Formats: sequence, C-alpha cells, structure tokens
Amino acid sequence: MSNPSAEPFFLDASPGKRFCLYHPPAENISANQALIYLHPFAEEMNKSRRMAALQARAFAAAGLGVLQIDLYGCGDSEGDFGEAAWEIWKDDVACARQWLIRKGFESVHFWGLRLGALLALDYAANEEAGIDPAKFVLWQPVVNGKSFLTQFLRLKLVSGLMADDAAKVSGVQIFREKLAAGESLEIAGYMLSPAMAAAIDALRLSQLIVRNSGIYWFEITPDTGRGLSPAGVAVVETWNRSGVRPEVMCIPGLPFWATQEISECPELLTATVGIFKSLNEGSS
Repeated sequence: MSNPSAEPFFLDASPGKRFCLYHPPAENISANQALIYLHPFAEEMNKSRRMAALQARAFAAAGLGVLQIDLYGCGDSEGDFGEAAWEIWKDDVACARQWLIRKGFESVHFWGLRLGALLALDYAANEEAGIDPAKFVLWQPVVNGKSFLTQFLRLKLVSGLMADDAAKVSGVQIFREKLAAGESLEIAGYMLSPAMAAAIDALRLSQLIVRNSGIYWFEITPDTGRGLSPAGVAVVETWNRSGVRPEVMCIPGLPFWATQEISECPELLTATVGIFKSLNEGSS
C-alpha cells in the first residue's frame, strides 16, 4: 500500500497566508484521525525538516491525516520572522485545526517539536480553545522558556569574542536589556522581536496543563538507559499533582534539531507511530 502524494497549499489566515503540506491517509484506510505538526523555533525548524517529513509519511501510512503548517513568518509562509507573535502562532494552530475538521476528520491531535510542543499545549490549555480530548505527541519539549531564550541569545556570541563564561553572561544580559528597551535583535540570521522574546521567556512546560488528553513525551538521550533530566522529572511531578500523567519515552539518538549535519533517529519514528498504530486496525 503506497501513500498518496503530499499536497502543498496556502491556508488563509490572519495576517496573510500560511504554507501547508497535507499528507492524506493511506489509500484503502478509513480514517477519522489527523495530526497537526508544529515545528520548532528558528533554525531548528530547518534542521528538523527531514525527520518531520519521515514521521508525517509514517503517520499517513498508518492511516492518519497530517497537516504540516509553516507558522507566520516561518518557512514559506507570508510575513517576516521579526513580525511574528506568539498569539499569531496560536491563531495559526486554530486555523490548521479548523481546516482538518472541515476536511472531515473527527479527532485532531497535536504533534510538536521543541518550542512547537509548548505551542500545542499553550493553545490547548486556553479555555476558549474548546479542545476535545486529544493526543499530544511532544518531541523533546522545551522545559523552560527563559533557559531556551538564553541559549538562543548566546548564538550571538559564537564568534568567540566573548569566550569566557563571565563574558557570555554579561553579553546575554546586555541583549536582554536591549530587548526590554524595545529593540529587536538579529540572532543567527533571525530577527527576534521584544514581544516574541517576552512570550518565550514566560513559557514554563510545567504550567501548561492539559487534562483529559493523552500526552506522549519523547525525549532523545545520548545513551541507552538514560532518563529525563532533573528539570524534566520536576515537570512530570508537577503535572501528576494536577492530574496529568504523561507517558514518557526516552529514545537514544542524536539531537537532530541541532546537529551540524542533517541526521535521523529511526527509533523515534517507530516509537511515535506506535501510539496510533492500532487506531485503524480492522478499518481497512
């Protein structure tokens, strides 16, 4: 059974249009489940394209529809990255979900990588979103937005002009002060606005509580047998106290969203599609 070809199109949103790639379910499978893929931030998106494409095809082969959307100012969508806002991106998620519902899918799930995982949860945690019980596939979710932003700002220091730790700390602090004063910064070829920086800074995975849904957290680790980081364990404990019990799976592999060369993690693909593998058994 071969997968139908992916279908590129532009989705009307506000402002402008969003480039999307729709992967229909495999032929001869009666499917009513679909996923929205929410990509990571800045250059991590480009590094992850290969893995995202492979997983989307695997999902489609298993009988699920997949919609990949380039968020406002990203990829081939309209708008400039420096003009993007977190709220606009959440609206993009809503547009993508409504498109899939109009397409006839009864259940729409969410699959997010890195900061995209937080975007999925933040959208769904909004009481006005009206999300029915869904599955959330979280690939290497960012745990702390402030730490993530600090690492992103440090990309400005890779020239080696500020090689020692003290210089790096002071350099990042200067960048934060400029952002707080309303100045946009160019970081590794991406224009970061003060509003986007503030939104990322405030994100905490532990505070994004989505109840009555299946949450599947996939963590890539350098060694077999290694578990979540202490920060990740603290998130799970906080969620547990709120009645959220994610299923955590640690997969050995390379951090494909950050490696210098494009890399793959076949074990992650197999484990992820396994969540949905039985959804359409007996329906073909």
